[in-house]
Amino acid sequence: MPTPEQQAILTIALLAAFADGSGDDREREAIKGIASSLAGDFDAPQLTQLYQDVLLKRVDLQRAAAAITDRAQRQLAYEMAVCVCDADGVANAAERTFLDQLKTALALDGAQAATVEREATALVEAPLATAGEPRPATTTPSDAELDRYILSHAIVNGAIELLPQSLASMAIIPLQMKMVYRIGQRYGHDLDRNHIKEFIATAGIGIASQYVEQFGRKLLGGLLGGIAGSLGRGVGSVATGAAFSFATTYALGQLAKRYYAGGRQMSTALLQSTYQSLLGDAKQLQQQNLGLIRDKARTLDVGQVMAMVRS
Repeated sequence: MPTPEQQAILTIALLAAFADGSGDDREREAIKGIASSLAGDFDAPQLTQLYQDVLLKRVDLQRAAAAITDRAQRQLAYEMAVCVCDADGVANAAERTFLDQLKTALALDGAQAATVEREATALVEAPLATAGEPRPATTTPSDAELDRYILSHAIVNGAIELLPQSLASMAIIPLQMKMVYRIGQRYGHDLDRNHIKEFIATAGIGIASQYVEQFGRKLLGGLLGGIAGSLGRGVGSVATGAAFSFATTYALGQLAKRYYAGGRQMSTALLQSTYQSLLGDAKQLQQQNLGLIRDKARTLDVGQVMAMVRS
């Protein structure tokens, strides 16, 4: 069962997910499903009610912030909120207002908060390709070559999910976007960030909801805020299905391979059904690669992860 502080941090993460006021039905349904999944996996039925309370505006930001008494946990709550608000790009005006109110409610040090915001902005604004990088040959890549490429990215993202820092998790979606960008290039398509975000959303993958799920699993699994480099309970969380990012990355890469190889002709319904089918396969493949995910996590730190996003 979540502690009061864990529940308050999750409340803030959910409030952040809805802070832009867009009311996107896809994102709302995705977050609803995540709340139900977390409730079942962690024997915490109150999380489903928490989602409803946030959606119906029955929770108060000030009260949630006041429930977090530990300074490190307050910093963690702000990091999570920044990551969720910046999920699909730098925070808009409504999200910026929410973060300012949260910063005040948590009584955070201004310099620390500014560092979090700066690092988050650097991640979401990282270019899809390095300046001066040569365009790869557009000869049709072999299935085996792309499968190795996609599997490698999935293992890295699964390993990142084991790192205890919240900002490490924020690198997962930029790395997924880079993967899609490069797959499209190999089939001769010039892609920009907006196209890739729409492709991901059309497939039914909520960007903000991915962060909510990653953070929720880390938080409830006891990993967030731990000592950097210590896998501990995180390794166990992978074995019980918490390496959500491996499966989503692998399925997304395979979907991109099919989509761009076919000249971007798949309908929305076909994109979504294909992704769901691939996700089921990816969850099975994840079990076969647990050892590689663990080994990769032991060699990673936040600095390396940030360098991957920027390079």
